[in-house]
Amino acid sequence: MVTELTYTEHLFAGTRDELLAKIEKQLKPKRFKHVQRVEQTAIALAQMNDVDVEKASIAGLVHDYAKQRPDEDFIAAIKQYQLDPILLNYGNAIWHGVVGAELIKHELGIYDEDILNAVRHHTTGAIYMSPLEQIIYTADYIEPARDFPGVDEARQLADKNLAKAVAFQAKYTLAYLVENGKPVYPKSIDTYNAWVPRYPNV
Repeated sequence: MVTELTYTEHLFAGTRDELLAKIEKQLKPKRFKHVQRVEQTAIALAQMNDVDVEKASIAGLVHDYAKQRPDEDFIAAIKQYQLDPILLNYGNAIWHGVVGAELIKHELGIYDEDILNAVRHHTTGAIYMSPLEQIIYTADYIEPARDFPGVDEARQLADKNLAKAVAFQAKYTLAYLVENGKPVYPKSIDTYNAWVPRYPNV
């Protein structure tokens, strides 16, 4: 049972329920349910792809830890942790992953870089993503409550080939941003260029 997970101490000093309690304080009920669905999706993908289930559980649960923080918290963290100043040109959609990883590190005591990178890249992707990063990127996109054109195809791809699911998501996320006149974070373009040409037919 997932609820019985006691994480290896170097990943998180406590149980899944203790981590959930810390996360619940940061999120509204709807978002809190979302992170649990992402966790379950991530665990299933981890089992299919021979990836550490504990890491998948933790990364799935914490990926939106900072999602509902005020802008002032992110701006302060960008300056405090000397992150790339280009981040100041963006907003929560980018901040809650890239900057949120720093808050997770300092507030939850989670220092595993694979988990932190999975959080950093779960909305933008990256040129290189570890299997865990690919899983969280994909799990957030296809969790059971998601309902948008193409999500069923993304789920089918994820069941067969994780990398193809990443390429699919990179392609359709960029198209969505362009079609809706949204600013595109440079790393999202890098992700498209790195992944989509490898699987041009997704």
